[in-house]
Amino acid sequence: MGGALRALASDWFESRRDGDPQFTEKFFSQVVDHFNYNSLGNATFNQRYLITDRFWKKSFGPIFFYTGNEGDIWEFALNSGFILELAAQQEALVIFAEHRYYGCSLPFGNQSFSIPEVGLLTVEQALADYALMITELKLQLAAAHSPVIVFGGSYGGMLSVYMRLKYPNIVAGALAASAPILSTAGSGDPRQFFRDVTADFERVSPACRDAVTAAFQQLREAAERRDYSHIQSELSLCRPPSSDRDIHQLYGLLRNAFTLMAMLDYPYSTHFMGSLPANPVKVACDTMLGGSDLLTNLRDAAGMVYNSSGLLPCFDPYRLYVECADPTGCGLGFNSLAWDYQACTEIEMCYESNNETDMFPPMTFTPEARQLYCSKRWAVQPRPGWLRIQFWGDDLSTASNIIFSNGDLDPWANGGVRKSLSPSLIAINISDGAHHLDLRGSNPADPESVVKARQMEAELIAAWVKMERVRLQR
Repeated sequence: MGGALRALASDWFESRRDGDPQFTEKFFSQVVDHFNYNSLGNATFNQRYLITDRFWKKSFGPIFFYTGNEGDIWEFALNSGFILELAAQQEALVIFAEHRYYGCSLPFGNQSFSIPEVGLLTVEQALADYALMITELKLQLAAAHSPVIVFGGSYGGMLSVYMRLKYPNIVAGALAASAPILSTAGSGDPRQFFRDVTADFERVSPACRDAVTAAFQQLREAAERRDYSHIQSELSLCRPPSSDRDIHQLYGLLRNAFTLMAMLDYPYSTHFMGSLPANPVKVACDTMLGGSDLLTNLRDAAGMVYNSSGLLPCFDPYRLYVECADPTGCGLGFNSLAWDYQACTEIEMCYESNNETDMFPPMTFTPEARQLYCSKRWAVQPRPGWLRIQFWGDDLSTASNIIFSNGDLDPWANGGVRKSLSPSLIAINISDGAHHLDLRGSNPADPESVVKARQMEAELIAAWVKMERVRLQR
């Protein structure tokens, strides 16, 4: 993208460190239920969004709108510097919108996760939120002729795709980074995700994969002997496990650590979804191969995720990890409740590890298990295939102006679109790229592949903006 934009990115992150994040935090009066006029009438809630017009050529420049995903919107805004770099280049207004039921955008306050209040947490409601917000803000800002491009990473990338499909009258194009729109719609192999996590570690060294496999084997053998005190000592647990249920929870905690390191295998240290060093997969492999005690090595590798500060005296698997309807992890707090509910309704996450195609203990999560769990937890029955019906599944050929970017290091990549489907449905594959690396700000450690990917994305988006501006001015 060039030296000038790299300098702008440097200024941006320096400003952030100085406590001036550039964005202004605002709240939009959002409709609680877009689709049922009788249920709540015209009731509204405060939906948070972040906005900066620092680069905007007012009433003319485009609007870059981030479709917020499963967490606090500040977390995504402060880890998506490419959007600001692109805004500087293309004189855009930038808005990051927080997803309903996440962060502080809670339609019913602390009662939002009660039944039936949680029932208004759907993909369709979230998309309608964004469509209404864009429309109203364009009016308020006198930006009727400003083309809108949506951006998103991971689930947010899925939402960007869906916005372009459902509201092409509002959205001129979408950059969907690391968007697993196929696997989360129930298409593909349930073994793929943890197989690809394993491949990241195997890529560093087959011996690393073997060490992780052997460490879990030692843990399983100790559990079968009921040698719980040994497990507690070796893994620095706050209390010894005492049941198969405790061992299952421990497996989930440890598997989740390797999952996060694979997803966030960036070439520099980051503070996104935790604090990790540069190249965390390599660091974890060095840890796994650094001593003869495999269980101690396993503890230290997982500690990169759960105890990066080194201040935790022990690990409590039930406090550090929440088992839920997403086997790749739901996070903690209210956000974990929201994602668990979504994984019980529209988002299909029936992934498994099996210790054959991956390095982890066998942990299945079948559609039947999902149905049983979700019925007990949320009193809902999942609807398999609903996303395919609503948002076209892999039959996207009649869509247009969508970029599907994926990094080869990202275990979510093969759940998304890896091949271009038409001249305006473009797949960009980023070698040595982790989870939506292209949305992050430029960094001297970036592989050349992501530099080129961002250049291509910038050119495509500029062309879409030009085309849409012509349409809007007719």
